[in-house]
Amino acid sequence: MPKKKIEEPKEEQEVEEETQEKGNNEEGKISHVKEAEAILNIYTSFNNTIAHVTDMSGRTLTKVTGGMVTKHNRLKANPTVAMFIAKRISESVKDMGVKSFYIRIRTKTRNPAPGPGASAIVKSLTREGFKILNILDSSRIPRGGPKKKGGRRGRRP
Repeated sequence: MPKKKIEEPKEEQEVEEETQEKGNNEEGKISHVKEAEAILNIYTSFNNTIAHVTDMSGRTLTKVTGGMVTKHNRLKANPTVAMFIAKRISESVKDMGVKSFYIRIRTKTRNPAPGPGASAIVKSLTREGFKILNILDSSRIPRGGPKKKGGRRGRRP
């Protein structure tokens, strides 16, 4: 049977020193809080703009689309509406402590350029005071695959 170790009572001076050391460490941790980072996935087509904010592990923080901002279908891909989307994102994300973004811009497959809303969202987020760490184009590129839509002479209007 193991013997129990009997602790001797500490002197008051030693106890005070330990509590002071712990207090200093906690204050140091609070002052060195790392800025939170998030991933902003922007999907822009010429019909709509969708912005989806996730944390670094992929959990959704907020999602805003063009239809949540405007009622008119023709305006969903407008740069002005994209600015309102960015405003909504910044309002909801600031409460969570996010200060910087990794941005992934995606367009429809085969589209050469993103829609008009992508650059407007990035611009207005920088104006709001967020730091943009990286911008990545994650559009899908066809590699052969199935036959394109349209007949032998292409699709005609």
